[in-house]
Amino acid sequence: MTPQTLILIGIDLAAALTLSLGLYYRRHHRRDLVVAFLGVNVGVLAVAAVLGTAEVALGLGLGIFGVLSIIRLRSSEISQREVAYYFASLAMGLMAGLPQTDPWPVAGLIVLLLVVLWAADHPAVLARSRHQVVRLDRAIADEGELRDELAERLGAQVTSLTMQELDLVNDTTLVDVRYRLGAVRRVSAGMR
Repeated sequence: MTPQTLILIGIDLAAALTLSLGLYYRRHHRRDLVVAFLGVNVGVLAVAAVLGTAEVALGLGLGIFGVLSIIRLRSSEISQREVAYYFASLAMGLMAGLPQTDPWPVAGLIVLLLVVLWAADHPAVLARSRHQVVRLDRAIADEGELRDELAERLGAQVTSLTMQELDLVNDTTLVDVRYRLGAVRRVSAGMR
């Protein structure tokens, strides 16, 4: 192994620990995904390093990256936020594992990934926006009435909604709703 390779492995391991423990776990407290992020990162790093030393086409390496990236679709449900951490972990391992003559541009890209995730997932960014799946104990077919009902119950401005299920037999409505806290829109003056 060249000194550049060892430097990149060190940078990658430090970045993977920062990503999974310093950023993700501190904010979201899911131990299982910390293990997944670290395992994927080191696994991709190892595969990329081996492929980088062999006479293998770049297409095969990218194909393996694609296969590794779809593994999560067959596992337990994770949020889009967690998908971003997952792909960052994959990307860092891939970048650090490929042979480089100068490790510092790769190190800069890894730092860029960490900074972007730190900023985009910061609790202060879009702090009032929320998403929830709500089951109402009433079947409401009219979208306007449904929007008003959700705004009142959630105490927030409904920004979008998708009716997932309207059960007229059991008199329930299942709605995927996105809303904004602190911006309640009054439906009418005569309400409660």
